[in-house]
Amino acid sequence: MFRNAINLFEIFGFKVRIDPSWLLIAALIVWSLSSAYFPINLPGYSQYDYIALAVAAMLGLFASLILHELAHALVARQFDLQIGGITLFIFGGVAELEQEPRNPKSEFWIAIAGPAMSFALAGLAFLTLRALDISGVSKSLHEVVAYLGLINLVLALFNLVPAFPLDGGRVLRAVLWWIKDDLLWATRIASNLGTGFGALLIISGVLSLFSANAVGGLWQILIGFFVINASTGSFRQLQIKTALRDQTVRSLMTKSPRTADVHDDVATLVDDVMLARNVSFVPVLEGEHLLGYVDTSLIQEIDRENWSAARLGDILVPVSEENTVPADMPTDVLFEKMVRSGRRKMLVGQGGTLEGVIALADLVSYLAIRQGLGLSGKPDRPRGHRSGLIAL
Repeated sequence: MFRNAINLFEIFGFKVRIDPSWLLIAALIVWSLSSAYFPINLPGYSQYDYIALAVAAMLGLFASLILHELAHALVARQFDLQIGGITLFIFGGVAELEQEPRNPKSEFWIAIAGPAMSFALAGLAFLTLRALDISGVSKSLHEVVAYLGLINLVLALFNLVPAFPLDGGRVLRAVLWWIKDDLLWATRIASNLGTGFGALLIISGVLSLFSANAVGGLWQILIGFFVINASTGSFRQLQIKTALRDQTVRSLMTKSPRTADVHDDVATLVDDVMLARNVSFVPVLEGEHLLGYVDTSLIQEIDRENWSAARLGDILVPVSEENTVPADMPTDVLFEKMVRSGRRKMLVGQGGTLEGVIALADLVSYLAIRQGLGLSGKPDRPRGHRSGLIAL
């Protein structure tokens, strides 16, 4: 999901990453706290003191978001679900599920774990405040802890709004899924509420632009658009997976695709296969054994005057689990694999035997035909989807 994210550290087996977009919100938080929040609550300090306190509070929020997402991840692990890692980005954080909850029970407990952690952190902060008041420590520490208590309380309450993809929306979806045993129906309702909530945030933000809180208004607008895109995108993704669920790769793949020999040169491949057959993705064989593939992006890296000298065996991408799938794989699983990897074409085969090639365009064409026939989005039985986004 976040290809530019930077690995920071690992905790309980989960990699914690930070997307460059987080730096923007971190800078905004430091600026807001050092220019307004701390000067109002702690008059008489220097600007350097305010900046230092703001940085400390920002790092505390950083830790709070990680703990919020860590709660999701630990509960998901208890339900034997794989987590790709925890990533902080401009709108908060996500625990990236490689598998989505398989039933309403797991969906509910995974979703509620994040807000529960935020409530616990808020409670801990307020208990710490009581202890600080008794001990009479510096007021600056008191204000930092007070801020962290307040921000965790806000984080918990905001995420409990029953609007998908917020945690509260996922809790609602779990309840609806349990009531009717229909994941698509439950997701449609939760997604519609998410879209409505996003629209309210945008309207509220536009109104705030004409007041003294212009920065806050702009932020509400951005969050509103994010919620709308995430809610509608998640529902659409589930519709696609539902439509693809009963098909296998074998039924949609291109059988007996045009291939090339490992000893061929690039010029021969381009002239006799790619241009002659109008293909951009070519499996490479040695005899009958599948070795890998060559596509136009690989050829573009070679100077044209060297095409006749370059052999396919020197430039091919070897067969691997990332680029090769079995023919009996369900196409909804293939679709998720393509979404995660960003690949648009895959080899189809097993044990060194080529059976075909399948492309994202094949899935899109099938979905277009289903839609034309009015068959899209009608599941026979519920089945969890894998959007990867748990919470803000």
